[in-house]
Amino acid sequence: MAEVVELVTYPVKGCAAVPLREAALEPAGIADDRGFLVTTSEGVGRTQRRDPALALISPEVTRTPAGERLTLRAPGAEALHVEADLAGPRRGVDMLGRPLPGIDQGDEAADWLSEVLGSRSRLFRVPPENGRITDGLTPGTSRYADSCAVHLVSRASLDHLNKRLADRGAEPLPMSRFRPNIVVDGWNGEQHAEHAEHAEHAEYAEDTARRLRIGGSELGYAKLAIRCAVTLVAQDSAAKRGPEPLRTLATYRRAAEGGVAFGAKFAVLRPGTLAVGDPVEVTAWGASEL
Repeated sequence: MAEVVELVTYPVKGCAAVPLREAALEPAGIADDRGFLVTTSEGVGRTQRRDPALALISPEVTRTPAGERLTLRAPGAEALHVEADLAGPRRGVDMLGRPLPGIDQGDEAADWLSEVLGSRSRLFRVPPENGRITDGLTPGTSRYADSCAVHLVSRASLDHLNKRLADRGAEPLPMSRFRPNIVVDGWNGEQHAEHAEHAEHAEYAEDTARRLRIGGSELGYAKLAIRCAVTLVAQDSAAKRGPEPLRTLATYRRAAEGGVAFGAKFAVLRPGTLAVGDPVEVTAWGASEL
């Protein structure tokens, strides 16, 4: 039986991962996932594509009697504690070319981020009334994620990629390079044989899984995850290690829409609670979009 082997949230887009044993799955994704966005002073969202140092900022979200507190930590800097402002004036931010609303979290957070990143920055919180609509085969919503609410990758897919990397004399890569929310293990080729391009293998089952039930929640497939230069950044050091995995993925995972694909994006059809060890039931399969 396939099961969840990793759960991860990223409270601040582009910043370090927070591994979880259990999580609430909300309509916009795992609770707190990408709820905050670091921007330039002009409100243009920062990502590891141009600011790999974001990977060294560790976020923590806690609930207090006053509301929500975000703590940020980074090497060589004192921890920053931000009492999240959910009621301030809304301002437009640019998130990868998309205009989205945000609530500025103040000058103290801006000064701390500017010092750590070496460039003038601001911190925004997605408004509670966030109404962003995401695209794909299953529409949904998300906060400041690149697109859809949940990014899911199977461990078999990474194992297959790492075998190809080894065949080319390259070092294996950890799952953290792909920044998934849910990692699944235990799929086998027979489960999706009628639709998978390579039925004898377990890898890339996430390409063809159209409906998933996990821990009382339900996910609907939206689209393939098209990879970018963030996969070249070592998450533990913020160093760019290019050209892998993009070079190898380009030899066998080119997507029809352009770019290379690894993993899949899902919309939340039914919220619930997720936990490591939960069984993953596929209730509908489809043909790969690759």
